[in-house]
Amino acid sequence: MQPTIYIPNFNGAARLGAVLRALDEQTAACDVVLVDNGSDDDSVALARRELPAVRVIELDENLGFGRAINRAVAEVPGDPVILLNNDAVPEPRFLEALLEGLGEGVDSVAGVLLQERAPELIDSAGVVADATLMGFDYLHGEPASAAEGAAPPLGPTGGAALYRRAAFEAVGGFDERIFLYYEDLDLALRLAARGSRCALAPAARALHAYSASLGAASARKYAWTGWSRGYMLRRYGVMRDPRLALRALAAEGALCTGQLLKDRTAAGLKGRFRGWRDAADLGHRDVAVAPLVDLSTREALALRRQRRG
Repeated sequence: MQPTIYIPNFNGAARLGAVLRALDEQTAACDVVLVDNGSDDDSVALARRELPAVRVIELDENLGFGRAINRAVAEVPGDPVILLNNDAVPEPRFLEALLEGLGEGVDSVAGVLLQERAPELIDSAGVVADATLMGFDYLHGEPASAAEGAAPPLGPTGGAALYRRAAFEAVGGFDERIFLYYEDLDLALRLAARGSRCALAPAARALHAYSASLGAASARKYAWTGWSRGYMLRRYGVMRDPRLALRALAAEGALCTGQLLKDRTAAGLKGRFRGWRDAADLGHRDVAVAPLVDLSTREALALRRQRRG
């Protein structure tokens, strides 16, 4: 096996070409797999034109991020497993820098996504979470240089990630119940629970168009982020601790109220209820050893509102 980059795609033809051309210019060799979630645009044909060596897995329907990646990794094994968004254009050393970060005892490596509209600023350098498991993009809004020497995040963001295949498979890959959003945080928590460490690769950079697929403040995005938030709260037993439950209720209430007033949608609130319901009969997951960030509710809300998600 050799390093394999997996790109999940759904109707991403408008941006996919630039990503594939950039992969063709990488300084390290790799296989490239496009897993297409039933697109009805010309994504598949475009991929084969832009990068003839690409392996395309065509799914009949949109399975979501995690299920699609799991399917692709099982069908086309690679080691390590590297993920790249279809709206993230990597710099030439992206892959090489990720591989350099895979040191002794490291099972995952976080790349650095830069903001398309302000390339000097970080969009995400991995995922972190507070005690209620509200997730945040690590170093968001910081200058790109801030990644140099920074402590590692809890785990990589799914848009620019590397995982040792053995570690990825040991925890069962992505939770396929999570259709979209928070699947990378959930995987990071499960890896941390088995003692895995994440490293940060500051030179593994890609230019990212944030929320190009669903829109940063769309009802569809709020519905999916809401579902994932409700699911995580119940699956990890956050609401069993009265102190954490009060914090979570205050934060989620504030976010959903903001969505109602500013974006005129209750999709996020409804999504949270659906996610909570769907996690009802599932086993409890533990976060006892996960390195969580210490944030007040006010600080957490300020960070979350930067994303409006």
